[in-house]
Amino acid sequence: MELPVERVRISQAAKDQLIKLKRSTKIDQWNILCRWAFCRSLAEPTPPSPIAIPADSNVEMTWQIFGGEIADLLVIARRQRCHLDKIDTSQENLAVQFRLHLHRCIGYLSARHRLKIHSRLNHAHK
Repeated sequence: MELPVERVRISQAAKDQLIKLKRSTKIDQWNILCRWAFCRSLAEPTPPSPIAIPADSNVEMTWQIFGGEIADLLVIARRQRCHLDKIDTSQENLAVQFRLHLHRCIGYLSARHRLKIHSRLNHAHK
């Protein structure tokens, strides 16, 4: 099966968000949090915004580490999502869409978790 990318690299902003998630969730594996983010993004009804995402952090993992036991399923799911979004499934587009989905929901998970903490703090002070 053709891999979307050989190595998964994330941006420094995403790394910072993942560090906070690791601390608050007690999940210490980058790949698990990244896999959750990617799957969460695939479940969104709209495609991610086409933005430039730098690979400027030192967090890097192979596709097999990222995907774990479901790596092949993630390849298929990503291709299917591109098909549904009417995006050409060239190798380059598949790689770009993978990065966009991954980074979109690293941000979502991080923001959502911050909102839950903020909400709990507000209720505790009432």
